[in-house]
Amino acid sequence: MLRIWALIPPRFICLLIAAASADLLIIAFAFEHIGGYLPCSLCIAQRWPHLFIILFGLAGFIFHQPKQHLAIQGLLAFAIAVIALYHVGVEQAWWAGPSGCSSDLDTSDLASLTDALLAAPMVKCDEIAWSFIGLSMAGWHMLASLVLSGLALAGYMKARTSTQ
Repeated sequence: MLRIWALIPPRFICLLIAAASADLLIIAFAFEHIGGYLPCSLCIAQRWPHLFIILFGLAGFIFHQPKQHLAIQGLLAFAIAVIALYHVGVEQAWWAGPSGCSSDLDTSDLASLTDALLAAPMVKCDEIAWSFIGLSMAGWHMLASLVLSGLALAGYMKARTSTQ
């Protein structure tokens, strides 16, 4: 595997990371539109940086400036991992989620309960909709984003010593 990695020019690494990020978005949309798993607000927050990873990957490939773009891709992927870790913590009740995104409702009076129900999103951030071998979608997304961040860092290190 390392021998193959050594043969890939840094600008193509930008493109590979962009493609992997696009794949993660496609998987998220497939879960939503085919599987019927609607995203919560934290799920949506994890999607936006993927768009920028894709754009910076394409720019790094087209403009032959992989070093800067790989650094940005790595930081964006790491930011996704941090948001996903926060989401996992909300799901596991390690800490409270954003207001209106968790199951905590103010039931002190009927008016505040009604307001909270009307303002609340349909999908709660603290409810695990799907999991596989004990990891929720947010957990898997965190792991995938950490891998992307690591690949971008490795590509950046390679680009620092490369003339490509």
